[in-house]
Amino acid sequence: MGRGRAKAKQTKVARELKYSSPSTDFDALQQELASGDPFSRRAVDDDDQVDSRYSEYSYDER
Repeated sequence: MGRGRAKAKQTKVARELKYSSPSTDFDALQQELASGDPFSRRAVDDDDQVDSRYSEYSYDER
């Protein structure tokens, strides 16, 4: 027993997430994407440097 309440709560939360329309601040999003964040996924200089452990797997496209 007790599973009914938890399941009902999960169903309620799922419905709210599915049918709600969250407000998105597109201006803030654009600023964040254009800011040149140093913690981005890939730094610009990464292409020029190959870790010595993986140098045998790298190739030169030039």
